[in-house]
Amino acid sequence: MAPLVWFVTGCSSGFGRIFAQQILSRGDHVIATARRVETLDDLSKVGASTMKLDVTDGQDIITAVVQKAMSIHGRIDVLVNNAGFILGGAWEDLSQFRQAFETNVFGVFKVTKALLPHFRERRTGTNVFISSLSGFHGYEFNAGYSGTKFALEGMAESLWRETTHFGIRTLIVEPGQFRTELLSSRNLKNEPSKIQDYVQRSKDFDEYLANRSGHQAGDPEKGVAIVLDIVRGEGVAEGKERPLRIALGADGYEVIKNKCDETLKSLEAWKDVSCSTDFDKQE
Repeated sequence: MAPLVWFVTGCSSGFGRIFAQQILSRGDHVIATARRVETLDDLSKVGASTMKLDVTDGQDIITAVVQKAMSIHGRIDVLVNNAGFILGGAWEDLSQFRQAFETNVFGVFKVTKALLPHFRERRTGTNVFISSLSGFHGYEFNAGYSGTKFALEGMAESLWRETTHFGIRTLIVEPGQFRTELLSSRNLKNEPSKIQDYVQRSKDFDEYLANRSGHQAGDPEKGVAIVLDIVRGEGVAEGKERPLRIALGADGYEVIKNKCDETLKSLEAWKDVSCSTDFDKQE
């Protein structure tokens, strides 16, 4: 298999950095990006091409960065939309809701839009969207983050349906809790409640996240390796039909399965009501 060229956003830490390292270890090429390109110096020293990219910039700026990136190896084969941050807090307290969507949703939209003509012209390419368990299951005090990831998953599924016949693949990755820096103060924007009704539960939520940071069960090295296997069609993915979605982590599997079971149960319980709203059939 010829080396693939990967374009990865949000490589300064966490999954993004591990993606860059593992892509190189497989013999592929990686263009690693971050808002502060100096944070990628160590990746540059081991063979990565590095570029500054702020996904909240305008479409013209992002398109120019992508065009420059394509000139490095003459093409891009895989886009990994990884840049993002967590916004926590009670619905009534959220003040950074729009900023979360700017990064986690609109930023992804703009980067993907910049690459789609290239993929479509070549009739090949893979869009990888790093979503979350929170993109399938909404937790309390998590509307700011879950909202962005639910939106992302709907967008990605629609894109899959409208571009698969061009030979463009889509993969939505739904990690559970993995031991990355996502829950660090740099990546977690949590807004403690000032509303008495929420104060204690909000405080409990903050303490839960603080206690989980650094103790998550998920191994990010293993998670990233599985994504690379799926994209490359090797390892755990060899001989299998590539999925649209992949849950990562035992916690992710269990939560998603339980919600699917609950949804089907409710759907069947209310089937007669749901199906009663059509116009009466004419005799």
